[in-house]
Amino acid sequence: MPTIMRKNISNSPKGGLTTKWSYRLFIAGLTALVLTSCNFLERQPWDSVDTTNGFQTEADAEAAVNACYQPLQWAKLYNMRIWTLDIIANESVVGAGGGSDGLETVEMANFIATADNFAALDLWRGPSPGILRCNFVLKEVPSMQIENDLKNRMLGEAHFLRAHYYFILVRLFGGVPMPTEPLTSDSNLKMPRASVDEVYALIISDLQEAIARLPQRSAYGTKNVGRASKEAAMVELARVYLTYQPDVAKYNEVVRICEEITSMGYQLAADYADNFNPAKQNGVESIFEIQYYGKTNHDFWSNENQASWISPFQGPRNSGMAAGCYGWNQPTPEFAGQYEPGDLRRDKTLFYAGCPTFDGYTYSSSYSTTGYNVRKFLLTKTQSPDYNTSNQNWVVTRYADVLLMQAEALNELGRTTEAEAPLYQVRKRAGLSNRSQVEGLSQAQMRDKIIHERRIELAFEGHRWFDMIRYPNNYALNFLHSIGKTNATSKHLLFPIPMQEIEANELLTQNPGY
Repeated sequence: MPTIMRKNISNSPKGGLTTKWSYRLFIAGLTALVLTSCNFLERQPWDSVDTTNGFQTEADAEAAVNACYQPLQWAKLYNMRIWTLDIIANESVVGAGGGSDGLETVEMANFIATADNFAALDLWRGPSPGILRCNFVLKEVPSMQIENDLKNRMLGEAHFLRAHYYFILVRLFGGVPMPTEPLTSDSNLKMPRASVDEVYALIISDLQEAIARLPQRSAYGTKNVGRASKEAAMVELARVYLTYQPDVAKYNEVVRICEEITSMGYQLAADYADNFNPAKQNGVESIFEIQYYGKTNHDFWSNENQASWISPFQGPRNSGMAAGCYGWNQPTPEFAGQYEPGDLRRDKTLFYAGCPTFDGYTYSSSYSTTGYNVRKFLLTKTQSPDYNTSNQNWVVTRYADVLLMQAEALNELGRTTEAEAPLYQVRKRAGLSNRSQVEGLSQAQMRDKIIHERRIELAFEGHRWFDMIRYPNNYALNFLHSIGKTNATSKHLLFPIPMQEIEANELLTQNPGY
């Protein structure tokens, strides 16, 4: 099962997690773990709570809700493992320093990983602290005397975040243990896996609750920038509908959701690169981002770290182009060859021989084992002067994704001509202004076009693996075989349940084939 109970969280990205932690220790432990940021998350830590009777004040409840966000920031999720899913999808290779550096990801990407793979263990355990914290909020807050709008918002945030954590787990592992109440030292910590259907039922219910309770993003003041909003929950629900047993009713609901989000005033940023510029984050295209503020008062390798890893890790190795430059996530030639002539996103996403300079630096293909590096997230030394100073948010959802989901749902409904408009909006910003390229296509041709567009538009943003495994007609395996990964089989579309967890809980069963 996901290790929901925590006793000790290592300061290393590869730190192990144990499975016994009492309710009281959880409450007290939030002293160090409350999420901080330059907006709503930069609040006094929750360090004076009488744990005997649960939450006592509105400030207790707010701090507990804030803490629900923090595991999203950790290396086990968005600061590393989520973006390394693009390596497993074979959009890129680890690169890095070679040898054992990133070996667990290399094994996953080569489809030779076993149940003792460390990347799988991180991803299994990564959502668990967030689920635990959401469960505490959902248990304690309903009975508290809090102004109704604020209570609704807090509960909506917890429902949204719990759904998000479980959505990560169910897509990677299938059915998982599914606690919906806080687990304490008196709880039975050994739980069997719930079925995929049961997990999705909870996810959908949570997202519907979140939609009903959360305000729109525009209703938040500057101190609350970054909180989950009604539209963040709506987009998540649309993504769930496209993933889990999609049918006519679900496709129609995706179209409705996407149209409603458009009516809320969302638009594409004028420049594609604005979405990844810390000076413009949480902008007009942004729907939900993982917040970082780049302060160095915590160890860079710890869970409390508030600096983003993405620029230092993905900067071209030994280039000196940015702070860090550890050389991870090097795009493959196959991926680089997917750009259409005139696509403006190419020079904003990739470094390649002859590409435009970066902050006065000329790129050399010798910096990479593939001849390519990711440019999309790289910060200049002015923006981030040291490896542990990046305040770059991770964009989970933005409006371009909404437009592409709308196009996909319309096309699957047989409304292929209507799918042209949202698809064209995304392509037009990319400089692909010839509308005839998306007109007059058959449903199958339009499906291929949308798949291609998602791959390019959302490149290296952590979506590709999740898209691959949900596409129809055995897309994931057909693609992997086409690039030479012929050993990939249907078992690899789910990750192995970590052996450490099975050994600790005899009620867990392994995924087939591992």
